[in-house]
Parts: sequence; C-alpha cells; structure tokens
Amino acid sequence: MRLTRPMLALTGAVAVLALTGCGSGDTTESVPPTATGSLESLAAEVKCSPNIQTDADELRQAICKNSAGKFILATFATDRGQREWINDAKDYGGYYLVGRKWVAVGDNGVVKSLRKKLGGDVEIGTNHSSHAAHSG
Repeated sequence: MRLTRPMLALTGAVAVLALTGCGSGDTTESVPPTATGSLESLAAEVKCSPNIQTDADELRQAICKNSAGKFILATFATDRGQREWINDAKDYGGYYLVGRKWVAVGDNGVVKSLRKKLGGDVEIGTNHSSHAAHSG
C-alpha cells in the first residue's frame, strides 16, 4: 500500500486531534540517548502494547497507552518522510517527541514521560485555539 503525502498528513492530523491536551510548566531533567528500532521495540521500551493502525512501507503507526497516558507512536522508512509528516501534523497542534525515523505524539505530560525512556527532541505544534470559529 502506498500512502500519499495528503494521506499521511490526514493520518497525523486525526491522531493529533484525538490526543492533544494542555500541559503544565517545563522542568529540566536528564535525557537518555535517543532510542532507535522498530515500532515494536520502541513500544516495549515504554511498556505499551501497540495497536497498529497503519502498516505501510513508508509509515507504521500505532495507538499506545501506558501508565503516562495515551499516545501515537509512528516509525518511518525515511528521514524525509518523517519530516514531511511532522511538518504537516504540527499544523494541528500537539506535542511531538522526535527520534531518528520515529515520533511519539501526545499531550505535554505524556511526551515528557516518554522522553525519560526514549530520549529525543520535543517539538510543539502550532496552537490555533485563538483562531477558533465563534458560534452565533
């Protein structure tokens, strides 16, 4: 199955919209070296059983839940595919823990918790809450 860029963006957008939330203040803690590996090995590191949603050559994506909460875990075939997915998904807000050819998406607290095990860099999506439509 070949996923096009719009399909990847839609997949990411749905995941982010389902999982984003507000976070609290930032604290600095030691971060381990960034983890590498398959979706299943990354999931095992953070003690979740992945519920695979997308299983394609370019992208594998699962919904995971552990003691920190619910999140999306995705692995990518290429660095470019990963960056395109993140750039498109960040338009929908959310918190992204980014490693080499993988990303975890969840609320701020979940991403901070995952970073203690997986390492990686945190990226924050665009907050469009001030642009919400007004009913009337």
